[in-house]
Amino acid sequence: MQYKHQHSNKLILILTTYLCCLPLFACNSQQQVSQENQILSAQSQTAETQPLLLSQTSPQDDTYFLDNQIWGEAGDKENLLKAIDYSLSYLQTPQAQAVYQKYIVADITRERVEKSLKRFRELVVNSQNAQELQDAVNKEFVFYKSIGSDDRGTILFTGYYKPIYQASRKPTAEYRYPVYRLPDDFNTWSKPHPTRLELEGADALQADKGKLKGLELFWLKSRIDAFIAQVQGSAVLEFSDGTTTSINYAANTDHEYVSLGKELIKDGKLEQEGISLEKVINYLEQNPQSQNQYLPRNPRFIFFKDTKNAPAIGSLNVPVTPERSIATDKSLMPPGALAIIRAPFPFIDGDKIEQRLVSRYVLDQDTGGAIKSPGRVDYYIGVGKQAGDRAGAIVNKGELYYLLLKD
Repeated sequence: MQYKHQHSNKLILILTTYLCCLPLFACNSQQQVSQENQILSAQSQTAETQPLLLSQTSPQDDTYFLDNQIWGEAGDKENLLKAIDYSLSYLQTPQAQAVYQKYIVADITRERVEKSLKRFRELVVNSQNAQELQDAVNKEFVFYKSIGSDDRGTILFTGYYKPIYQASRKPTAEYRYPVYRLPDDFNTWSKPHPTRLELEGADALQADKGKLKGLELFWLKSRIDAFIAQVQGSAVLEFSDGTTTSINYAANTDHEYVSLGKELIKDGKLEQEGISLEKVINYLEQNPQSQNQYLPRNPRFIFFKDTKNAPAIGSLNVPVTPERSIATDKSLMPPGALAIIRAPFPFIDGDKIEQRLVSRYVLDQDTGGAIKSPGRVDYYIGVGKQAGDRAGAIVNKGELYYLLLKD
């Protein structure tokens, strides 16, 4: 559902356990830390599962994970509490019970995740500032660190958001590009599924000749808008009569996601340095003849459902919360769990975007087609153009930790 880079999925999950915070270091170059002990846990459930490597260290810096935004932004504390409650509701579902029965890290159970969320919620409510909260978390919680993409904890962060587009309930000369509902017979489609090119044609206007005929939900002005709605997995649609609705991911065809940014870089159309969603969109808009060439290179096709102005829903079937929800590889990471991320993220300062190194408590509530391996995280920014500007500027390296109460 996101604009992403792909990584190898060869690694099963290995987590590094920290009893407290690490020393301060540059996010792109992790320093070695002293280890009091290492425990190899052969908790593999299949022949392919790797052993779980646990490392413990003593407290180094009590301020390393300070999340100052909880008390610094109006309404953000309430957003964090709401996101916690969404995860708690998910953990009561049969889906959660089934997932955690098979989860590959034996120490991370549904009951422990639930207990940890409830205690963390109490700490957020009762703490007066970021330092007080962090002191309590350092004392009561264990930090499980993802090994990342390099076995050293390096995570590549990208961002996603919910765009707002002008739309029509009927096709017109101005509104020509549909978004589509899920076919009733989708489960019977033979595999491999048709590609994007086969479904809608090179110009995205040939869908009425094939399997998509009659599945149109709404029509958008721009082909790129319809494509980006698929990439992001949701959108708000505004109609000329002043009404609105929202669409959300329903399903996708069985093809790997292909990043248009990577394709444009490969062909020498854009530079790797400073690549962003905005630059990709600008190139395609300024070179409209290229759209027939590049948009079909992503063969994955997304179907939507009309969610009647509901918030964006993640893969756990609970709403995702701006700056408090992340998407990870759910074959590896614990769904609904409390995490903390530390990385540079973009902020708007006047007419420019600047990157600031921050820590954020987040809930793991979503996934995405390009989010593979323990080294990838997608960070949900919010709704609208400003959120899109920020989300498109996130291609940063950082760290990911999961927090659970000590036994």
